[in-house]
Amino acid sequence: MIKSTNGLLSIRTLTFKCVALFLLVTGFISCSDFVEVDAPKNILISETVFNDPATVESALANIYFKIREEGMVSGNLGLTTSMGIYSDELDYYGFDSSYSQFYNHNVIAGNNTILGWWSHAYNIIYSANDIIKGVENSDVLTLEEKDRFKGQALFVRAYFHSLLVNIYGDIPYITTTDYRENNEVSRLPLVDVYDNIITDLTDAVDLLEVMEGNSGERVLPGQDVAKALLARMYLYTEQWELAASMATDLIDTYSLEMDINHIFLKASPETIWQLKPGDTPRNTQEANQLVIQFIPGQIYALSDTFLQAFEAGDLRYTNWVGSISNTDNTVTLHFAHKYKALFTETESLEYSILFRLAEQYLIRAEARAHLGSIPGAQEDINAIRNRAGLANTLANNISDVLEAIIHERRVELFTEQGHRWFDLKRTGNASEVLSSIKPNWQGTDILFPIPETELETNPNLLPQNSGY
Repeated sequence: MIKSTNGLLSIRTLTFKCVALFLLVTGFISCSDFVEVDAPKNILISETVFNDPATVESALANIYFKIREEGMVSGNLGLTTSMGIYSDELDYYGFDSSYSQFYNHNVIAGNNTILGWWSHAYNIIYSANDIIKGVENSDVLTLEEKDRFKGQALFVRAYFHSLLVNIYGDIPYITTTDYRENNEVSRLPLVDVYDNIITDLTDAVDLLEVMEGNSGERVLPGQDVAKALLARMYLYTEQWELAASMATDLIDTYSLEMDINHIFLKASPETIWQLKPGDTPRNTQEANQLVIQFIPGQIYALSDTFLQAFEAGDLRYTNWVGSISNTDNTVTLHFAHKYKALFTETESLEYSILFRLAEQYLIRAEARAHLGSIPGAQEDINAIRNRAGLANTLANNISDVLEAIIHERRVELFTEQGHRWFDLKRTGNASEVLSSIKPNWQGTDILFPIPETELETNPNLLPQNSGY
């Protein structure tokens, strides 16, 4: 089994084991199943990967496998649950020490989840860089193939840096496969990290094709997926006109699923990108993690603070919130029930959705509000509210409209990849909201610590984030 010593050092091995050797075994399996072989042979095999489009597609497929199964996106330690308990969405009943630190806001630099995220993300980034380099140097691939593969890899690189920068603040932006250089990198200021993310995404949009999806499933990142993340990055960097324009491109292309119970099914028309589960009839990590089947036995439950945010008559409450009581009806807990398919016999019904159209409406609403277009912002808010069975918003000035947007984001995007936490963080409202419900909350909790083993390996990553 491959053992990672640290995030930026261990990524050297990934290209040899996960990209080069991937084609020597059958099936899409995790990189931990590969074995050590001598370096010269690895290098030769790695070069042959880029002589055949099918092998490059397989290398990319392995990246998507790891995104689905491991790390911060959709794995067992993903942002959905971790940021849910770190913010005000979820209560935690488990016994994992790393997660208890999240819930109680006493995270330390030696937290295993923090290290796992860092290592996994930079391993994925290194794999993307290896594909970019190999594709660029290939004399065999066609220009169309090069554009498609490089565009996907640029998107992956930008996507993981976008998660890292929101979790750790200033971070290295890795664009090379030179492990010696990577071992000595320094952290870049936020503004430079975001500039690099936006540059990669802009290039990806130019390179990628408009994809109708794999049999309509939208499981590979095409041009629209890069646009969706680009709209989010423009929002986060307060580039309002660009955020509104990019979101509009997607709103004009996709359509909202009007049946609220069909939004998270794999064929939903508003899905922009989703991760296909493993062997049929497997369903999502989210359903397995969040749906409570027994009390006791639960790990997560929706917090009372969150449940109180719903308005009367909101279909999202009646359809996306489940409840269960213990045998003597003395305890009732509520759980996120967006994904409902725990077990199916013949086919997977739900895939893990990473980008969907509702977010784009709310991105455009916020951008329009900041641009002074209150009617435009109201129109976008109402598109989401009306689908949820609610009347049009009463907010009619910029302050109230922005507050209404954050409210809609809270009840629309709950337990989806940490949106609530990132909104509290970027709007500067984390301390105001969390200090009253998290006894150990400190203002420095806005960022997580750089893993201590990374600082020991590479002192250029110092100083540690404040408070750790």
